[in-house]
Amino acid sequence: MPDLAANIPAALTKKLEELSRQYGQLEEQLNDPAVLVDHRRVRDVSIKKAALEDVVSGYRLYQRLVREASDLRGVIARGGGSGDDADLAAMAREELPEIEARALETIERVKGSLVNADDRSVGSVILEVRAGTGGDEAALWARDLLDIYSKYAAKKGWVFEVMELTPESSAGGVRSAIVNVRGEGVWSELNFEAGVHSVKRVPATEAQGRIHTSTATVATLPEPEEVQVKIDWANDVVEDVTTAQGPGGQNVNKVATAVKLFHKPTGIEVKMQESKSQIQNRDKARRLLMARVYELERRKLHEARAKERNAQIGSGERSEKIRTYRWKDGIVADERLPGEYPLRDIAAGELAQLFKDLIEMETARRLAEL
Repeated sequence: MPDLAANIPAALTKKLEELSRQYGQLEEQLNDPAVLVDHRRVRDVSIKKAALEDVVSGYRLYQRLVREASDLRGVIARGGGSGDDADLAAMAREELPEIEARALETIERVKGSLVNADDRSVGSVILEVRAGTGGDEAALWARDLLDIYSKYAAKKGWVFEVMELTPESSAGGVRSAIVNVRGEGVWSELNFEAGVHSVKRVPATEAQGRIHTSTATVATLPEPEEVQVKIDWANDVVEDVTTAQGPGGQNVNKVATAVKLFHKPTGIEVKMQESKSQIQNRDKARRLLMARVYELERRKLHEARAKERNAQIGSGERSEKIRTYRWKDGIVADERLPGEYPLRDIAAGELAQLFKDLIEMETARRLAEL
């Protein structure tokens, strides 16, 4: 067998060396007293370190196995005669195939971890759920979908923070909601939720028992750090402070707490009015604006790469239907996967198997492009 190191392209080796250095830097940061006093920073650094754990530990094991295989070849080369050298060479010839096999198996695992490392490093996601077609039933479906995500977040130990919610008062549904979900692995799983979710069931408002099809749309945005998004808040953003609109008690329409931001370079506009505090609404609006600007730049980059390679990079368009929930049959069908999933489990927030299958599918696709 040729030198094991020749099995890795130079570009991949360079990437793995860089990630190994980054991992060392993250370890240093977690031992830095200045970092340890900032709980949010500790959480962010810990998530990034955990995202690189499998890649770096696997690569370092691979390097050790390569060195061991090289040493064994040296023993074999020196053992052409008789005596102790010949005995050692015989032992080396017996051991070498196993070491080489372990090395190749290890580097394949590393590749699988590598293509998902960036996803796992994102520890905060902004999730937008909006009622689609179907009137009151669509609003009820949006509420149910939001409830599914809330249950799954609780099972994962993620933070689930409602940033903005617009209820549909006539039937008790939700017209739209913006939620921040934080924790390890949030983006690697929730990024698959972007798209149209279709439900087929008899609405609570249906008197004759007919099955209706309603939809809700989901957008998932990775929440970037400020260093990743450069926004000139003084010159590029127009801020308006107004009274909140809609139901909400005596404070609504009297005190100016709602914050609307307009980003002139991109034309993106966001508004926050959920909180009674103008300061809290401004902070949430800025976070959402940063996420949307970041997502726009990501999409531009993806489109540029897609033109170069004539293939779509990343997740599909949000306008595409990704999943159908069939109440009568008790099943959920994801358009990207074969097979079906029990509706009872999905409705209870049991999404782990579905996400596992989606990640495996995406990992295989990315590995094929390496």
